[in-house]
Amino acid sequence: MVARRISTFFLALAVLFLSPPGTSQTEDNTATLSEIVDAYEQFVRVTNPTEAARAKGRGVTSWPDVSPEAEAQQARRIGEFLAGLEAVPEEERASADFSILQTILSESAALHEHDPSRIPFTGDWGFHSNLLAYARRVDIRSRRDARDYIRLLKATPEHFESHIANMRRGIETGFTAYTDPLDVTIEQIAEQVVSDPKESDLYAPFLDMKGLSDVQAAAIRKDAESAVGLAVQAFAEVHKFLDEDYREHARPEPGIGSVPGGEAAYAAYVKTHTTRPDLSPIEVHEIGKSEVDRIRGEMEDIIEETGFDGSFSEFLTFLRTSPEFYAESPEDLLEKASRISKRLDAILPRYFGKLPRLPYGVEPVDPAIAPGFTTGRYSGGDAKSGTPGTYLVNTYRLDQRPLYQLPALSAHEAVPGHHLQIALAQELENVPRFRQSYYATAFGEGWGLYSEKIAGEAGIYQTPYERFGALSYEMWRACRLVADTGLHYYGWSRTEAETCFRENTALSELNIKTEVTRYIGWPGQALGYKIGEITIRELRAEAEAALGDDFDIREFHDKVLEDGSMPLGMLEEKIRTWIEEAR
Repeated sequence: MVARRISTFFLALAVLFLSPPGTSQTEDNTATLSEIVDAYEQFVRVTNPTEAARAKGRGVTSWPDVSPEAEAQQARRIGEFLAGLEAVPEEERASADFSILQTILSESAALHEHDPSRIPFTGDWGFHSNLLAYARRVDIRSRRDARDYIRLLKATPEHFESHIANMRRGIETGFTAYTDPLDVTIEQIAEQVVSDPKESDLYAPFLDMKGLSDVQAAAIRKDAESAVGLAVQAFAEVHKFLDEDYREHARPEPGIGSVPGGEAAYAAYVKTHTTRPDLSPIEVHEIGKSEVDRIRGEMEDIIEETGFDGSFSEFLTFLRTSPEFYAESPEDLLEKASRISKRLDAILPRYFGKLPRLPYGVEPVDPAIAPGFTTGRYSGGDAKSGTPGTYLVNTYRLDQRPLYQLPALSAHEAVPGHHLQIALAQELENVPRFRQSYYATAFGEGWGLYSEKIAGEAGIYQTPYERFGALSYEMWRACRLVADTGLHYYGWSRTEAETCFRENTALSELNIKTEVTRYIGWPGQALGYKIGEITIRELRAEAEAALGDDFDIREFHDKVLEDGSMPLGMLEEKIRTWIEEAR
């Protein structure tokens, strides 16, 4: 899974609209595609402070405006962009720029209709997490760097107040979170409420300000302590609201379908995260059940290979409880993840003709959010700012982090998974900025899951237990199709949603509970993994069958990744065109 970046979902949650400069037009009063793209890029820079800061080459100094007024203005502007695309000359519509921009805008427009900002957290992430994540990566090397970060801290109280107002609107309209994502979020926020601002995680960037004199650093720290204090107080106010006011209004059922407008909202989420407008929750559910049956058979074969004398459930118990499968310390887990990542680095030239220039590192998940965080995640870097990619490994509760699943996790989050795909997209040349940062869930997470298979082909899984762990991870994604649709479409309880994982995967009990909480809090996102992976797998099989001995796995992978993230339908058309040309 990937940490937050510009995505249609979160762009729809939090933006401030300021109308970009007018575009020039052709004689028939129709803007060309390049003019619409330029206007959209300006729109993003104005509405997204992170992109604005990147364009200026400095730190983020403000938060997006998430007020209903701002979102209404944004929705109107998105409608204008869509109308402009409809009038684009036919000869310009075949480009990737047109197709991807139309997808981004259409998905944003659909999400706006359901006002998702009323629930601005998912359980493992939310509006409160963004500041913590940013603080972890701030590198203060000048007084300007310090001033930028201090401005961001001082802007936090007003930003949090806007989110509280949106959640109050959710209470009024019955569109609220379920108790599990809420409880996790309250716990995460409580960790940030400290009596001494200098003990806050937010103050950490001011402890080591490279390049500043002692006098300069001392002056900055005085202002910094005050700014951090304001941010900490904002966390305290949010905590009080969620714990004392919001909690009693949490929705009674885990599925989003149980709230007013929830069924329509879920349909929009399914389309967004699978990029399959014609795919219904019923079809997704059936695909999931079929994949569960297939993977279960392969898992049974490996159990037989190990010579284990017992049932499937007894084998899972053996894996979950045997000390040999768990790290002895956080450092031990990180070292093993790093070693596996280097082995994965070494296989890349066998499977890819083009590799990214940007490196990545292996780091632990921030302890402040680790209890409710997934087992691992990738956080994208930025060559322009000199920031490497980061493979985050959760070292909380080591008895819940089995080593037999670590190779598959590493392949997914680092290489050849998220880091490889995202870094290559960031290095695209002669394309609009939105193409470099666009992240289609089904494409990106589908590629991550497919990468776990590449690792298997390359021999990264060295024991039957690691191969079983990889299958368990694939089963995890198949069960997601069943559980997510079960929760949000069929109205399942949390216990029913957990059953598939508990009976068919080697996931630890903590991971099962953490993951189901995430599916409850982030409807539809979990569907992208298996839907995308199945599509890539099927396209590869088509290419192998059509090209025979002329099939080149490196060329196939380069072709899939060369244009960055895209909707699955667009990927299918692209690869099938390549197959015909190659024949």
